Amino acid sequence: MSARQPVQNLLDFIDASPSPWHVVKTIEALLATQTPAWQRLDETAKWTLQPGGRYYVVRDDSSIILFIVGQKPLAETGFKIIGAHTDSPGLRIKPNAASSADGLMRLGVEIYGGPILATFTDRDLSLAGRIAYKNDQDQITGMLVKFDQPLLRLPNLAIHMNRTVNEEGLKLQKQTELPLILSASAEEQLPQAYFSALLHQQTGIAATRILSWDLAVYDTQKGVFWGAESEFYANSQLDNLASCHAALQALLDNADLRPDSTRVCALFDHEEIGSQSNKGADGSFLPDVLGRIALATATDGEDYARALAKSFMISSDMAHAYQPNFPNAYDPGHKVIVNKGPVIKINANHNYSSESVSAAMFVDWCEQAGVPYQKYSHRCDMPCGSTIGPITSAKLGIRSIDVGNPMWAMHSIRESAGVLDHDYMIRVMKRFFAAP
Repeated sequence: MSARQPVQNLLDFIDASPSPWHVVKTIEALLATQTPAWQRLDETAKWTLQPGGRYYVVRDDSSIILFIVGQKPLAETGFKIIGAHTDSPGLRIKPNAASSADGLMRLGVEIYGGPILATFTDRDLSLAGRIAYKNDQDQITGMLVKFDQPLLRLPNLAIHMNRTVNEEGLKLQKQTELPLILSASAEEQLPQAYFSALLHQQTGIAATRILSWDLAVYDTQKGVFWGAESEFYANSQLDNLASCHAALQALLDNADLRPDSTRVCALFDHEEIGSQSNKGADGSFLPDVLGRIALATATDGEDYARALAKSFMISSDMAHAYQPNFPNAYDPGHKVIVNKGPVIKINANHNYSSESVSAAMFVDWCEQAGVPYQKYSHRCDMPCGSTIGPITSAKLGIRSIDVGNPMWAMHSIRESAGVLDHDYMIRVMKRFFAAP
């Protein structure tokens, strides 16, 4: 298989997953095509697990943990874990979003995480997420919703009215200048009723039954290959759906093996806002699942502690590729280059979980897989971001490393990366899962 095919699979994965809730749905649809079957576990039910069994757990529709039970006792092998996140920074629709003035209807938004707001202007935007409603049995349930057509727009202000935009950059007032244009309004239309009618039209659920929603703004433009040799690709949500896809593909590619250790793929929502939630990496989801695997495999408390001590986690999140137009944004000794391999992310203050031993282990897996690697350190005079790595490593007490593929324009609505790197990451992750 060429390096292009894994990226085409990634672009299809992203295009089908415009919100964290759709990410999990897309993964479940993929699992349904696999043989032997994957079994969905209910957190409210008692679990019965078998060696070699394939299982997954979903919490609140947008976080998912998949695992394959190893052949040997946990105390002998520990867990092999790859973690990533399903959410991306952007705009979310407010509860009472619709308003009408000056002949236009707009939707008010709230900023989720840290997007580059200017990149949302002049794009073909739409909505995706979930609604909560009462069904015919008077029970509250959820439904995914996705508007395929361009529904919204944030038109830029003409340069004639913003003469310094090219010198000072586009600055958007977050409360007053981000509402998105939805339609030309008629005076007799009540804004909220109009928006509720749109949701009814899209879902088939009566507006009176729709009680609330989680709706994200997404870019309808599909992912593409670009460059003179099509050596790059672009799409929304590369941070961090590229890592989710690589981890998932590595697990599925090795699913037919019968390894000694239990392999886990943990994909969390809410990383972009700090991970502190019931389904985030700073919540109980992963400890709960690992603990229940131990219980279901008759692993007692001391042996579970031994298993954690023998475990390892790869925290996979995207990395900042060198952009030669902006050399002063990078440490001169740590320029990571697109299509030159996965990046080991290192920070002395432990914003990343990497340390010398875990970094050496990842280097060894790269060399075994025939994959090049790079090392990244942030400029000392700029604040450094963080990941789920330090959070989960501290919570579980397991060794961890932070890695990611190099990319441009992180947190833009349209991000870019290298074709070769996605295949490289899948290969080294497969080697990690297969390693003794």
